[in-house]
Amino acid sequence: MILARAPLRISIGGGGTDLPSYYSKHGGLILSAAIDKYVYIALNRPPADDLIRVKYSAYEEVETPEDVRHDLVRPALQQLGIDRNIEIASMADVPAGTGLGSSSTYLVALLTALHELKRERIGPQELAELAFRIEEGLAGHPVGKQDHYIASFGGIVLLQIGRDGVVEASRAPISLSVEQELMNQTLLFFTGISRNANGILEQQKRDSIAAEVNVLESLHQTKEIGQRILDALERGALSEFGALLHEHWQNKKRRSADITADSVDRWYAAGREAGATGGKLVGAGGGGFLLLFCENGTKAEVRAALAAEGLRELSYRIDHQGAKVLVNF
Repeated sequence: MILARAPLRISIGGGGTDLPSYYSKHGGLILSAAIDKYVYIALNRPPADDLIRVKYSAYEEVETPEDVRHDLVRPALQQLGIDRNIEIASMADVPAGTGLGSSSTYLVALLTALHELKRERIGPQELAELAFRIEEGLAGHPVGKQDHYIASFGGIVLLQIGRDGVVEASRAPISLSVEQELMNQTLLFFTGISRNANGILEQQKRDSIAAEVNVLESLHQTKEIGQRILDALERGALSEFGALLHEHWQNKKRRSADITADSVDRWYAAGREAGATGGKLVGAGGGGFLLLFCENGTKAEVRAALAAEGLRELSYRIDHQGAKVLVNF
C-alpha cells in the first residue's frame, strides 16, 4: 500500500500568464502558494488478479490502461509503463472545480505514488514538467504550468516562464515574518459554486491566440501587477499588497464575463464594506474560493459579513513540503 499527497494552491499574482498561448509569445510570471489542503492517492497491488481498478467519482475495472476512461490516469499509466495489477483510489480536502488546482494536483500526487511504486526517484521540476506534459499535451486540458509546479515544490513559489516554456522555479523572496502576517490577514471562503475551469481557460486560450486586444492587455497587466505584488511582499508592504489584489481582480474580470457572477460581486462588495482592502476569486474564476485581505483589525468584521452571506470559511496555512509519499508498506 502506498499513500501519497500533493498540496492544493492559492494563486497570488500573474495567473493566466502560465498558459502556453501566452508565455510562448510574451513569457510568464506567476506567484503562488501551496496550502495545507491536499489531494491524496492510495495505490494497492491486489494479489487476486491483474485488473486495473480506478476509484474516484466513478469506479472503473478494466484490463489494460487503454481501457481506462479517466483522462489523467490513462496517460499516466501509459507513460510509466504500468499495465496491470493496480488499484488507484483518491481523496481530496476540497471539491473538484473550486479553483485550487485540484485536477493538476491529483495528477502530481498520482505520479508521485506511481514513481514510488516503481522505486524511482523524481525531482520536483521533473515531476511538474511530466505532469504538465500529460495533462496539457496528452489529456488535452487547456491548463498552464502553475498548478503542477506548486503542487510539486510546495511553499510560496515564483515561476518565471520563458518563451521556450522553460520554467525557473524559486522560493519567493519573502521573509517568514511577512509570510506569517500574510496568513494572519487573509481569509478564504468557499462560495459553494463549483465549475469546470477548462471552459474559461479554453476561451482565454482562443482569445490570446487570436490576439484579442482586451484579453492580451489584461494578461500583460496581470503580469505587471504580479511583479508589483512580489515587490510589495518582499518589502513587507502588506497594505500595498491588499490594494494590488483589488487591482488584480478588477483587471482579471475584463477577460471574460464568465470570470465573475452577480453573487460573487455581492460577496466581494460585502467583504470590502466590512474592511477588506482587496481580494479575488482564486483560480480561473466563475466560482470556487474567494480570497480576501484584511488589515487594521477588520478580520472579525469581514468574517462575520461573509458568514452572514452564507459562505463557509476554509482555514489554511502554507505547505512547505510539496508532493510526498506518506506511507509505503
